[in-house]
Amino acid sequence: MSSEEAKTEAAPAAEDDSGKAGDKKRSPSDFLKSVLGRPVRVKLNSGIEYRGVLASLDGYLNIAMEQTEEFGLDGQLKAKYGDCFIRGNNVLFISAQKRK
Repeated sequence: MSSEEAKTEAAPAAEDDSGKAGDKKRSPSDFLKSVLGRPVRVKLNSGIEYRGVLASLDGYLNIAMEQTEEFGLDGQLKAKYGDCFIRGNNVLFISAQKRK
């Protein structure tokens, strides 16, 4: 197949998690923008977890949180912080939480 033929071939329809063809997939940056100001769960490479409101983040995934709670490896609440800053290279994942 020539490069011209490859360019004109139709791309398959995108599918999201619901499996509906034609729906646009969301990128990680779209997700992060959508959870700004909302409750999130941040898990670190060490296994420690923080839950609170995502105040801001930058391109390095440095995170500022408000109303933050720290949970240890055993899942027990260890501390409560008003504001918290987490360096991005320690972040394993960020997930959205249901509003309280």
